[in-house]
Amino acid sequence: MWYLAGSILVLGLFAAAMNLREKRRPGPAHEAAGGEPVDCCGRHAVCDRRPATDGDSIDYFDDEELDAYRGTPSDAYSEQAEDAFREVLYTLRESEVTAWLRSLQRRSVHLPDALKEEAFLIVGEQPIRPH
Repeated sequence: MWYLAGSILVLGLFAAAMNLREKRRPGPAHEAAGGEPVDCCGRHAVCDRRPATDGDSIDYFDDEELDAYRGTPSDAYSEQAEDAFREVLYTLRESEVTAWLRSLQRRSVHLPDALKEEAFLIVGEQPIRPH
């Protein structure tokens, strides 16, 4: 009888400890210090995949000429401007496209509407890497 009561008590304490531990652990709904969901993969419109140490640095992909389009609305580009973006997009490796899109965003350069679907298809084909 005492063994049964002792076992139940030990199991109850173990369950309470696990429950308390789980409540302290941030889950998918909790946000990291940077304000982003912990499990953000970067493939959704609501989150952006960037390392915590990334800060706000801007990486260039031999595309400094695109800074001339800073502030231009995505639906206001000429065919010549779209070709400049397209040339950079198609010279990047698939693994660089996400970082390039983030770089454009940080530089306030909007991707032309004509290229958005192509860019997001390339990003969508990349394998999801565990965090």
